[in-house]
Amino acid sequence: MDLFLIILAFIILLLGLIGSIVPALPGVPLAYLSLWIGRWSGYTPFSDNFMLIMTGVCLVVFLADYFLPPLILKRAGGSSAATWGSIIGMILGLFFLPIGMLFGMILGAFLGELWYAKKSGGAALKAAVGTFIGFLLGTGLKLLLCFYILYRMVVALTA
Repeated sequence: MDLFLIILAFIILLLGLIGSIVPALPGVPLAYLSLWIGRWSGYTPFSDNFMLIMTGVCLVVFLADYFLPPLILKRAGGSSAATWGSIIGMILGLFFLPIGMLFGMILGAFLGELWYAKKSGGAALKAAVGTFIGFLLGTGLKLLLCFYILYRMVVALTA
C-alpha cells in the first residue's frame, strides 16, 4: 500500500506541476495534496512542523497567485476587459501549445483593452504587458513551490 501511495503522490504532484502552468488545474492544492499522500505512506516521514509550515507556504502562494495578477494589471492601467481578454486568449491558446497560451493571453489582454475598453494602442500594450508580468509571477511562484515539494519528496525517499 505504501508503494501505491508514493506512486499516487508523484502522479498528483505531476498534475500539480502541469496545473502551475495550465489554469484549468489547481496546481498548488494538488501539490499540497501530494505532500499529504506522501506523508501517509511510510516512505516520506514529514514532521508535523514541516507540514504546518508547508500549509502556510501553500496558502500564501495560492493567495498570491489569485491576487497578484489583478493587482499588477491595475497598476499597469488595465481593466476587466484585459482580464477577460487574457482568459479567453489563454483558453484559445491551449490549442497551440506550448507557446500559444502566452501569446493568446497577451493578445487577448491587448485586444480586450483596445476593443472593449476603447483604450489607445499604447495603453492597451501596457495592460497586456502587466497581464503577462502578473502571469509570470504567479506561475513562477507555483512552479517554485511544486519543484520544492518534488525535491523534498525525492530527498525523503532516498534517505
